[in-house]
This record gives sequence, structure tokens and C-alpha cells, in this order.
Amino acid sequence: MTTCLRVLLLLLMCAARSIFAAATAEQTLLQYGQQCVDEIGEIPAFDCNAGTTVPITVNNRVPERYFANMTCDRPALLPYEAPTSGPCTPYSKILNLSHGETEISAFCRRKMIRSKESPFYDEVDIVLHNTGNGKTCWFHAEHPGSAAGFNATRVPPPNEKTPPPGHVSAETFWWAPAATATKKCVSCHDASPVMYSPWIGQVWNKVPTDPWGKYINLGEAFESWATLSISTPGNTCIGCHRIGNEKSCSIYVPLAAGMLAPPKGSNKLASSYPLTHWMPIDNNRSKDEWNAANVESVRNLLTCCSEQGKNDPKCHFAPNAQGSTKGG
Repeated sequence: MTTCLRVLLLLLMCAARSIFAAATAEQTLLQYGQQCVDEIGEIPAFDCNAGTTVPITVNNRVPERYFANMTCDRPALLPYEAPTSGPCTPYSKILNLSHGETEISAFCRRKMIRSKESPFYDEVDIVLHNTGNGKTCWFHAEHPGSAAGFNATRVPPPNEKTPPPGHVSAETFWWAPAATATKKCVSCHDASPVMYSPWIGQVWNKVPTDPWGKYINLGEAFESWATLSISTPGNTCIGCHRIGNEKSCSIYVPLAAGMLAPPKGSNKLASSYPLTHWMPIDNNRSKDEWNAANVESVRNLLTCCSEQGKNDPKCHFAPNAQGSTKGG
């Protein structure tokens, strides 16, 4: 083999390795952030303290003081494990940063008790969704084990390459897409990009929703994020939104129908009707009226959620959330 041919083969091998490496490398935060901005819409920088506070009440009143592991009327549903202050930790915030067809829900969570004015938070999440094309992106920031939290005075846009002087960079603040994907948010958000609970329902008018819209999760790390919607003829539970086939089946449908124990942190009020039956929103029916209107629909949905439901003629399944690197 001539020297020139050896050099040519070596160059071709190097080029092939470079192409393979580029194809298999994980999408970076900045790459994912830019893709989401290009296909869905711009995300502005924001201050968590500018958001609306999610109330934490006891017997429908703001208590004189908050303390760790207390109970309340509407605890957060996410697990708040030690060393957090529990699911009744006050002063989490919601921000609606939407513009045009671009819906932006920003959630700033407090998991440790701090003053209302504190700039420090324990988790920040963005759900970015376009009502026109259905494309959806997920951004997550959390620093487990740090009781001090992190400063969320200026949350950077996830595609921001260079922050203003003195501010944290996007790559430092946000988790990489592959890390965020391990949270498997779609297992709870199986029906639409945002989900209702009594906790967030207190500020539901601040949450942008698209319950019947397309739902396409962008990004290489989120390709597997796909769900089905479930329905049965005349079902009262699907009048306002879809029902997904993941944790809606195993947790949220039975929980919203009072069939499971109230979530951790629930006080006596939270464990009593009507707060145990939180669908439909602002339920004002008597328990007998609720049962007459909804028990059969709930039973049918849970049948569809079971193994036998796959072959039950009354159960209808349709593609819902989809995963795509390029959207659709």
C-alpha cells in the first residue's frame, strides 16, 4: 500500500470517527435551549420573586407561622423528602411568561422554609409549549442536598450563551437535557404539558393551559416521552381535558376521586370531602351528587387502565404525547 493511500485511509477513518462522535454526543443545554427557542418561542430572563405565591393555608386561613413537616389544606403533590420542610412549605411561585402562541409556565419551588422575600429557591422548572404546533420543552434546575438553596433573582434563558456581568450562566443554572429527562415529567404530565392539582389549582388562572392541543416533546433526550389518551363513551371525566395512561391511571384519577389516601401533608380539611374529590375543578356538589355523576366514569377509566382494558371494547386509546427530535 502506498504512503498516499495510507494517509487517505487514515483521514477517512478520522472523519468517520468525528461524524460518529457528533451523531452520538448528547445534546447540550445550549443546543437544546436554542432548538426550543427556534421552534417554540423566546424565553425571557425572570426573577422568581416576581411570581404569584401559591398559598399554603390551614382551615382556609394563612397560619400565624409555618414550621417543618406541618400539615395544610392543599399540600404539594411532589415528594418533599428529608431534609426538606415538607409539602406544606410556603412561598413557592408561579409565573406566566407567555406571549402569542408560546406558553411559558415557570415554577419556582420552595422546599425549605425561608422568608417570603428571600431570593433563594430549591427548584425551578419551565414548561415551554406552543399552542400552534404543539412542540414542548422542559427545563429543570435543582441542587439536591443544599439547604441554602440557590439565588433565583435572575433565572437565565436556557439558550443564553453569555450572561450579564455578575449573573449565573444558563449552563451553570439549568440541568443538561439528559439529566432533566431522568425526571420523566411526562409520566405525571401524561395528558397535557401542565397538570392540575389542588395545590397549583389555587393559582390556576396564572397557569397557561392547552388541554386538547398537540403535545410533542422536542429534543434527543426526550424522544421516549410518549403517552396515550384514554376515553370511554359518555365519560364525564374527559369533558374538560384528556386522561393519560401513565400516572393519571395509577395515581391521579383515583386520587382525584377520593379512592386513595390523601397526599402526605394533608390535614383534616384536606382529608375531608370535597377536597378529597378535586375533579371537576371547584367541585361544589354534594358527595351523593358527585357519586351519581362520576363514579361510573371513574370505574370505566380504571378498567381501561388495567390489563383487561386493552381488550375491552368500551376503551378507546389514542396517541397523545409524542417524542421527536425535530417536532412535527
